[in-house]
Amino acid sequence: MRKSVKEFIIVVLKGIGMGAANVIPGVSGGTIALITGIFERIINALKSFDATAIKLLFKGKFKELIEYIDFYFLLAVFSGMIISVFSLARLFEYLFANYPIFIWSYFFGLILASVYYVGKTVEKWSLSVIITFIIGTAVALILSFLNPAVQNESFFYLIICGVVAICSMILPGLSGSFVLVLMGNYELVMIHAINDLNLKIIIPVGIGAIGGLIAFSHFLSWILKRYKDQTISILTGFILGSLSVIWPWKNEIYRTNELGEFIFKKGEKIVQGYEMYFPQSLNNGVLFAVFFIIIGIVSIIAIEKLASKKN
Repeated sequence: MRKSVKEFIIVVLKGIGMGAANVIPGVSGGTIALITGIFERIINALKSFDATAIKLLFKGKFKELIEYIDFYFLLAVFSGMIISVFSLARLFEYLFANYPIFIWSYFFGLILASVYYVGKTVEKWSLSVIITFIIGTAVALILSFLNPAVQNESFFYLIICGVVAICSMILPGLSGSFVLVLMGNYELVMIHAINDLNLKIIIPVGIGAIGGLIAFSHFLSWILKRYKDQTISILTGFILGSLSVIWPWKNEIYRTNELGEFIFKKGEKIVQGYEMYFPQSLNNGVLFAVFFIIIGIVSIIAIEKLASKKN
């Protein structure tokens, strides 16, 4: 009993890490799942929501259903993610407003180290594996330089946002939050709707997220079983390409809200992208940023060491 409670808490903590990553544009919760060793289990648990699960439900075989869908594992993961998203939204809003370079630096180090450790799980680097790695890197880079769309609060567009964002969130290297930035709805969904508990936004996004998550997990599970090395390599490429989004030294590009769209006031500035730059001098701020990059790298090394010990 004590062991199962301990395992549940550990998975909750991993879920908290995934939730924290998903709040930040450019950081993927799927990356955290992959480096903490729960990615494939999440995919397999989600794809178990099938005809067999429905039969068990209607037959009243709840014990078998709970075991079949790995219910307690999913409960732990999503509990951690929900706790993290709702508790960290305000914290990240404050940190990004006051210490943006240091926060981006930490996550840059985190993701940089992840490229090595995730890529290391590829068993054989064949030509097809190398090609898929290059494709993954290119796709992530292209996405990072796309111009964001204009904010749209229509019900069906929010459902589409939920579908696309959740699929991105479980793919390592593709940030669901950054996809929301590209779709124009990041601040609407991840900051304002969550902080204000705006159900008019949360409900349609949630509908899209749940449907998209179950459907996409079946496809991802299928491709992982048949082309595991290629799948891991393209995910590693996604992670490498996403580093361009997480680069610490950048200026926010704003657009002015001329129309008074939804919860944003008329004339309010809305972030629509970033302009990267290199620091011109080696001052204290740059040194602190480098320090946080190193802390991010060390964090991943520590997680990997702990995971190796457990295995």
